[in-house]
Amino acid sequence: MELDCSAVLTDVWLMLDGECDEATRARLQHHMDHCSPCIEQYGLEEKLKRLLSRKCGGDRAPESLRERLTLDIRRSITVTETRVERES
Repeated sequence: MELDCSAVLTDVWLMLDGECDEATRARLQHHMDHCSPCIEQYGLEEKLKRLLSRKCGGDRAPESLRERLTLDIRRSITVTETRVERES
């Protein structure tokens, strides 16, 4: 199954946090191995996660907050396709 970049970037934090299953991790990694924009974004997200971890002392948000934020993020990501037809 091919993933598009928006799907990969939606789940990159799950991968960084080790919260996705092995099959999902493998699909995300396979996509990033062949998509330089996604691997670049992954690198930025990874650096941000390390910075937050250092500055926040490793505090973990309550599970209910994490679930609510994950749901809100998934709802806010919209992929739009626009087609322009030329008149003949």
